[in-house]
Amino acid sequence: MTSNDITPVILCGGSGTRLWPVSRQSFPKQFIQLIGEGSLFQQSSTRLSGAGFAAPIVVTNSDFRFIATQQLAEAQIDPGAVLIEPAARNTAPALLAAAILQAKTDANALMLAAPSDHYITQADTFRDSVRKGITAAQAGQIVTFGITPDQPETGYGYLELGTDEVHGAVPLKRFVEKPQLAEAERMLAAGGYLWNAGIFMYTAQAMIDAFAKHAPETLEHVTAAVDAAEPDLGFLRLDPAAWNKCADISVDFAIMEKVDNLSVIEHHGDWSDLGGWGAVHMHADTDENGVAVQGAALAVDCENTLLRSENDGLQIVGLGLKDIVAVAMPDAVLVADRSRVANLGDVVKQMRKSTIPQANTFPKDHRPWGFFETLILGGRFQVKRIVVTPGAALSLQSHVHRSEHWIVVAGTAKVTIDDKVQLVCENESVYIPLGAVHRMENPGKVPMELIEVQTGSYLGEDDIVRYEDVYARGQGAKG
Repeated sequence: MTSNDITPVILCGGSGTRLWPVSRQSFPKQFIQLIGEGSLFQQSSTRLSGAGFAAPIVVTNSDFRFIATQQLAEAQIDPGAVLIEPAARNTAPALLAAAILQAKTDANALMLAAPSDHYITQADTFRDSVRKGITAAQAGQIVTFGITPDQPETGYGYLELGTDEVHGAVPLKRFVEKPQLAEAERMLAAGGYLWNAGIFMYTAQAMIDAFAKHAPETLEHVTAAVDAAEPDLGFLRLDPAAWNKCADISVDFAIMEKVDNLSVIEHHGDWSDLGGWGAVHMHADTDENGVAVQGAALAVDCENTLLRSENDGLQIVGLGLKDIVAVAMPDAVLVADRSRVANLGDVVKQMRKSTIPQANTFPKDHRPWGFFETLILGGRFQVKRIVVTPGAALSLQSHVHRSEHWIVVAGTAKVTIDDKVQLVCENESVYIPLGAVHRMENPGKVPMELIEVQTGSYLGEDDIVRYEDVYARGQGAKG
């Protein structure tokens, strides 16, 4: 790292609902391979790594902390600090926390704040745009990056450009909220407007100074949360008492619409926030009829349609469809008119009000040691598939309401039951009585897979009493 290296700030704590059923609260779109190689989070992290970039500061929440670090490891990226938000407070407190932390070592350090769920294929072009903004940012400007509009888009905010370029950037005249179609058409025809990509570059001190002037209460609370933050297994957990006093507000509303030192760099390459299935369809490979198929999908005599299956064992077939999005998951299927997919967030809200579990969670649940998925759920029994990564271990635990039977189908499990420790190999099984203190580990070098059969009066994930846990999750379902 050199003094001129840019420290990326990657925000990955949000949950996207407009890409349901693939994106859900328990595993949102930034961690999913929607399009291209790797997840959107991995693509964003890779794009902001290498020459000219320092290790990223990642801001996420407790549930996603292990997912984020695991995906960074898969992308061969070593993060700097990983900040854990005690509660969702939008982008303003998150970016400020990263700036305050950075300022403790170098207040003049350049920082680049970027969402983790944007889709940019021309990484070199994007890095060129970032380099164009360095001089302005070092001079005390907050630099935002605008996208050249190619259609009257109503789903994005706009940037109205000023004149007289300074330090290689154009002063921003004003932000424009998401417009009606007529206004979007007018701005496109007039020129001088860019889409707001929500990507900002600045020095740590410039961001702190902006909050001191325009949002001093947020600065007070976030400073207290950072100062009282506690290390937790390589993460930095922000102080909950101070953090929870912060307003839930975006950095646009809190700061960017008020400051007078905002400049714009126009990015001429490709960009999408992949805000819905329409955007995924637009960027997918399509045939001459505008049809995109992903996964186990087949389209026959279809037009302008997206068919996607997330399960190799679940074949989706479209026959004579036009302007349709159909997405199949093991537990939920979306079939929608392409013109209505923008309303999917409201549909998910309706599902949540009706306590439909598929609104938030998957049958497949990612954990720091691997994952499990529910295969069958009955009144007093449940069958799960559990996969444990090499070297990983579940917590030492017991259950009040259920017993379990484990059948190893791949690899070898090291199993603790009360005071007995044994190896259970492929095609062998072991029984865990109700109330027994137990743990499973994978001592091998390949993933260990087993089938778990639970029986009992209550089968919820919160029926766990933890005694030891290498992931320090505390009590409850995830801790």
